[in-house]
Amino acid sequence: MVTEPTSPAEEEALPFVAPCRELSPAAPWRWFKMGLQDIRRAPWQSLTYGFVMAVLIFGVSLLSWFYGRAWLMLSALCGFVFLAPLSCIGIYAISAQIERNQPVSMIRTLRAAFKRYLGSELVFALVLMVIFLLWARAGSVISIFFPDEANADVVSLLTYWMVFIAVGAVFAGLTFAASVFALPMIMHRDVDTITAVLTSVNAVLRNKRAMLVWIALIVLALLLGMATAFLGLIVLLPAIGHAVWHGYLETIDASQFPRHEVGITAVARTPDP
Repeated sequence: MVTEPTSPAEEEALPFVAPCRELSPAAPWRWFKMGLQDIRRAPWQSLTYGFVMAVLIFGVSLLSWFYGRAWLMLSALCGFVFLAPLSCIGIYAISAQIERNQPVSMIRTLRAAFKRYLGSELVFALVLMVIFLLWARAGSVISIFFPDEANADVVSLLTYWMVFIAVGAVFAGLTFAASVFALPMIMHRDVDTITAVLTSVNAVLRNKRAMLVWIALIVLALLLGMATAFLGLIVLLPAIGHAVWHGYLETIDASQFPRHEVGITAVARTPDP
């Protein structure tokens, strides 16, 4: 099924943001379970993505540890919080093919990730890059206050780390709110980046408890993955990506926006509620 291009009059009639549903705090657990199910249905495609992302994270961490400082390594790892959503488009494409009963094709997946929505991805990447650069600058400024004394007291160390974590949490929270549902919506429906970002922020603000649970699950999964010498990330990263896709479909009602004319999401899901 291919939809006709939206006319100017129809574009004006579109809502400012897509409406969202109210979620229970247990919803993220259900999304994560569905994400693991998608891995079982498309194992090598999903785990290939997980392997590539795990290697990148390991490589950046290794370089930062040996050639930089501890704060640089933390900054680089936190940078993945900002850039990771862009790498998840391919994961969303895998889930979209599964729910349409299509054979999961890596060619279709890569086309979706690096060609089909490239314009919107670049705009979104620019927004995330600005936020990340601001965060990196803030991190480097804060590092000036790291106690250099050999016998620094505990209070000084705790103060530094509390400020570092607080500043990082502000930027990470802003990025999370802007991105958690934005890229899935861009892939699912023919919308502009600003509408998708505002829809994502609106949904997060209206479902604070569920989103706090989701953030906690993501952080726990990342820590567990790194604690297993980064091997756990090969499974956990694609599981998170698949879960985000299912969370978007459960949270956002984008039915008023037109479908894409071509691509995986140009046709309805099976079934499409």
